[in-house]
Amino acid sequence: MTRGKRTQAPELEVHLLREGIVESTHRVTAAVCDERGRVLSVAGNAATASFVRSALKPFQALAVVTSGIPERYNLTDKDLAIICSSHQGTVEQARQVFNILWRCDLDPSALQCPIPANAQSPLQHNCSGKHAGMLAVCKQRQWSLEDYLQRDRPVQKLILSKIAELLRMPGEEFISAHDDCGAPTYFLELGQMAGLYAQLASGNSLDLERIVRAMTYHPRMVAGDGAFDTELMRLTEGELVSKSGAEGIQCIGRVGEGMGLAIKVADGAKRAKYAVAIHLLRQVGWISPSVSEELAEMFMNLGKYKRLEVMGELSML
Repeated sequence: MTRGKRTQAPELEVHLLREGIVESTHRVTAAVCDERGRVLSVAGNAATASFVRSALKPFQALAVVTSGIPERYNLTDKDLAIICSSHQGTVEQARQVFNILWRCDLDPSALQCPIPANAQSPLQHNCSGKHAGMLAVCKQRQWSLEDYLQRDRPVQKLILSKIAELLRMPGEEFISAHDDCGAPTYFLELGQMAGLYAQLASGNSLDLERIVRAMTYHPRMVAGDGAFDTELMRLTEGELVSKSGAEGIQCIGRVGEGMGLAIKVADGAKRAKYAVAIHLLRQVGWISPSVSEELAEMFMNLGKYKRLEVMGELSML
């Protein structure tokens, strides 16, 4: 990745106001990059690094698309959307994951993601779609199903090679750790995350374009009703592709324009990343005032007595 110059611009701050009085504060870093990895604007330092967590899922799904899995097993864009998802475990979503496994002649017992609390099946885990996609690749290539989550297994090496190619760096230089679902995730700079989403949204790759189409045409599969990713993609009608990650990660791509936004909340607070996303999307003109107001009502007004306020702006480089 070509890095932009370092900046002394301050991080953003998100204040939780209780009847107008600051009760809590979150610090947030954000960066906008183009598809070549150049930092266009930043708040804080674009070299700030964190695990990308579930914001990696569209790029893990790239291994599914480039392997010809949709054609081999007659999978639809709706199936691809659930592979990219952090879903809510609804009946509809669990059935969509089951559909992938059924078409690949795989049993749900092959899933190695945990069974959520108060659930009955790993199909209900929010990462089950991603796991089903990995299993589908293993099935097609006749790789072992029992150890597909291990970092040295062929399917994980394939995924890493796709990410390494996009970031133009050797795969052995990546720092990895296991995500909560057991699959590898990677420690990336915020500018690298933004650059990945700029490439995802650029329209320059038919495979990435297919993933974007699946996510934006089926936003309910990507998260669920009332979830930020779903509501943002629904309201912007295909203009933005969005994927959250745990511990304060949020990534968004401007479809057709080759620009990506990545956000990291220092303390991992979910509420802060959504507030900052709305604030910055409004600043850069990626959402209209009416969409901004609707999202703010859902994600910044937290009740009768509480609301979120974002202080700061992106600095142009």
